[in-house]
Amino acid sequence: MATRFQEVHPGITRIDVEYNRTGFAAAWLIRSGAQAVFIETGPLPALPFLLEALDHHALTPAMVRAVIVTHVHLDHAGAAGALLNHLPNARFFVHPQGIKHLVDPSRLVEGAKVVYGEACFAATIGGAEPVDPERVHAPVDGEVFDLGGRNLIFFDTPGHSLNHLCVLDTVSNGLFTGDAFGLSYREFDGGSHPLIIPATTPTQFDIDTSRATVRRLAALRPEWLYLTHFGALRFDPVLADDLDAQLMGYHRVATDLPDTATEEAWIAALTELTTRHARAIGVPEEADLSLLAGDMRLNAQGLSIWRERGRRRKSG
Repeated sequence: MATRFQEVHPGITRIDVEYNRTGFAAAWLIRSGAQAVFIETGPLPALPFLLEALDHHALTPAMVRAVIVTHVHLDHAGAAGALLNHLPNARFFVHPQGIKHLVDPSRLVEGAKVVYGEACFAATIGGAEPVDPERVHAPVDGEVFDLGGRNLIFFDTPGHSLNHLCVLDTVSNGLFTGDAFGLSYREFDGGSHPLIIPATTPTQFDIDTSRATVRRLAALRPEWLYLTHFGALRFDPVLADDLDAQLMGYHRVATDLPDTATEEAWIAALTELTTRHARAIGVPEEADLSLLAGDMRLNAQGLSIWRERGRRRKSG
């Protein structure tokens, strides 16, 4: 069972925000001397864990210089507004296309309620407080943030969403990937290499752009991948190959399923693809692949929306 705080590299702490279950979603605290930044915040109920992480490292809220989110989905950014209210000196870093969604999160909240359902939203996401627009900064591709001599480099990484960015920490040579480099849970370790699957959540997902982003990130040759879902992985080019192959498999699913296919048919097709891949890389038979049910549902929804959007473009 994962602990709430884990030092994955000197100066980098993974915080389990306990969204849905332990070992599912992370935020990150990066430290350099008496300065710190958060990357990702988790949903609103994660706020106490983020503040606890500062206490855990004997840091004060005034020492935090920035809160960075990879994109505006509320399992990554839902606590941002509330957290900033506790951090007097922190600026908020978000992709330029994400600013409006977190300065006024009302549409984001309503959209999440549609995706997750009212009851699930209330239990796990909880809402979102607006971010003060005076504290927002939108980094450009290649921009460098100096955290006390520890450089963080921003990369524009669309595909999972249009407002997605990734961050390279030059000290650990590690990439904070958000959802751009897929999902990987530690319950499925034990095969030839970690099981990693795409994240095709509604509504902006695009297969071709995602594949290009995976290739770009792999070309950076990081030593580490810091996945929001979930934890630190040693980079291996085979992980990029796996993601690319599965994204091509998702394309085949979207091509082959009939227009009359139900959501359950989409889920079944993606689950079969994932199960075949898991067995091919030797994920232990006792591993409970039903833990992926929520991801399969969101992936199916995002993939079906991607197909419909493509058809509208062709017909228009």
